[in-house]
Formats: sequence, structure tokens, C-alpha cells
Amino acid sequence: MTERAGRIIFALTLAGVLTGCAQADDGVDAVRAKASGRTIPFDLYTHCGIDEARIGSTYFEAETPLSDGSGNPPEGWDNPTQRGTMTLKSETEALFTDGAGHEVKFRARPGATAFKRICG
Repeated sequence: MTERAGRIIFALTLAGVLTGCAQADDGVDAVRAKASGRTIPFDLYTHCGIDEARIGSTYFEAETPLSDGSGNPPEGWDNPTQRGTMTLKSETEALFTDGAGHEVKFRARPGATAFKRICG
């Protein structure tokens, strides 16, 4: 990878982090595609703990939010993002997994148009 490409990737990652949470948007609303079982690459925003994710235009919340008790990701998680995959189980359920063995179940927040909180 060239230095310029690395800078572009860093800038795009930083822009995604500054929005408040992770998202995956490949040009179509992945959830509305109704591709149950579809797995997509996903960078989960972990900086303030594991609580929310956006897939396409749908906002999801973790069934069991995770943190170290001080608003950071638990030990063993990367910060500010954890690279892995998101599997869409249905229009309302998703599962994040990664190579470190982490699993987080997410449920859609019906009618949500933004994250519950923006982390700084």
C-alpha cells in the first residue's frame, strides 16, 4: 500500500469514527435487501464501549452493551474500532464477529434516525 493510499484510508476511517459509531453502507440499505445470512465486512466503533451500530440506514443496539466500566471497550478489544464482520440474521437482528472470537448480538431500533448518543 502506498503512503497516499494509507492516508486516504486513515482519513476515511477517521471520518467514520467522527460520526459516532460504526456503519456499513455498500450503496444499498443492507438490511432492506432482506439478505438473511448475508455477511459483510464491518468496522465496529468501540471507542466508548460496544453499544450501537449502523448498517445501511438502520440503527442497531447491542443486546448486551460492553464496556470496561469507564466508557471504553473491554480488555481485548481494539480501540477505536474492531475489524470483523456483521451477519444480518434478519431485518431486525445482526451478529458481529471477529477473528479474536468476539460476538455481539444487535437488534434494530425501530424508527431510529440517529444514534442514542454521540461519543466524543
